[in-house]
Amino acid sequence: MKRNLLLLLVLLTIPFVIFFMKPAHRSQDLPLDTIKLPQGFQIDIYARNVVGARSMALSPNGTLFVGSRQQGNLYALVDRNHDQKTDEVIILGQGFNMPNGVAFYNGALYVAEINRILRYDNIENDLHNPPEPVVVNDTFPQDVLHGWKFIGFGPDGMLYIPVGAPCNVCERTDKRYASIMRMMPEGSGLEIFAHGVRNSVGFDWHPETGELWFTDNGRDWLGDNLPPDELNHAPKKGLHFGFPYCYGKDVPDPEFGKKSKCPEFTQPAQELGPHVAALGMLFYTGEMFPSEYHHHIFIAEHGSWNRSNPIGYRITLVKLEKNQPIKYEVFAEGWLHGAKAWGRPVDILVMPDGALLVSDDKAGVIYRISYIGEE
Repeated sequence: MKRNLLLLLVLLTIPFVIFFMKPAHRSQDLPLDTIKLPQGFQIDIYARNVVGARSMALSPNGTLFVGSRQQGNLYALVDRNHDQKTDEVIILGQGFNMPNGVAFYNGALYVAEINRILRYDNIENDLHNPPEPVVVNDTFPQDVLHGWKFIGFGPDGMLYIPVGAPCNVCERTDKRYASIMRMMPEGSGLEIFAHGVRNSVGFDWHPETGELWFTDNGRDWLGDNLPPDELNHAPKKGLHFGFPYCYGKDVPDPEFGKKSKCPEFTQPAQELGPHVAALGMLFYTGEMFPSEYHHHIFIAEHGSWNRSNPIGYRITLVKLEKNQPIKYEVFAEGWLHGAKAWGRPVDILVMPDGALLVSDDKAGVIYRISYIGEE
């Protein structure tokens, strides 16, 4: 009798053990069918097992370089047979200090750590045995909070590097904080391009005007609906975008807002959702998507943490007319189910065939979004 009761207890316990031991989504069983896209678009997995995948950069030869944040890994992804799926994920190095940002320029891979920029010359000669990196510039602050960097080369041939605020909200006498800086490829001429930028982790240049546009994350702890994240437009050097005094178009900071008025600063081109964590952004310059997407802005919204009802975890689209935003809408969503998310988009890249790649640091994958036409 006791033996039968013990057996029954074990059988009843097994389902609960299995439930609580169930692992998080593996890249092999991600629920891609829950992603909602406009008619005619589809999403597939371009690369799996890219742990902590963050910023992306593509070489002219087709090598996709991917940075990370928490894991400290630096990746090279290769699609040798051109079937739109990665054949090999190569770990170029480990133990970096949050190598979030990557950029490719004149045959060299640039990598942004917290306090320095590295360069790998002729990196594609042997991806399995990369050369020792050259330290391009190591004069950046060492603060971890908002210290991870997105980097990119502008039309002027200079490397643009944000330096986030080392706090939720604060003033610093060091003007490098809360800015976007730029320098020459060899590390000289470091200067501040834009001020009052709390934490930008994504930017791009308009394909026609060559002017800089960037995302910026608003401060935390002002409630669920304030402040908005921002999409900003910086047509020239020296503009101030409000931090820590003002957010969005007219949200003064409770502490520092008394020192300056919101109209004194360059207002955002578009207010985004509150706490959506807008990161990577780009102008669509491919030919695959319908014409209504050409030269408009895609934004990867990583997703909120400082909000009772989570939002973000999606890709949005900002449509422009005469270089002015006229519409802000959702393009892809479904990574968030109720209050839980199985994926978090980080960066977006246009491939030569016009498809979009999207990195996801939670699922550890790279997605490929393509247009196959309406049925």
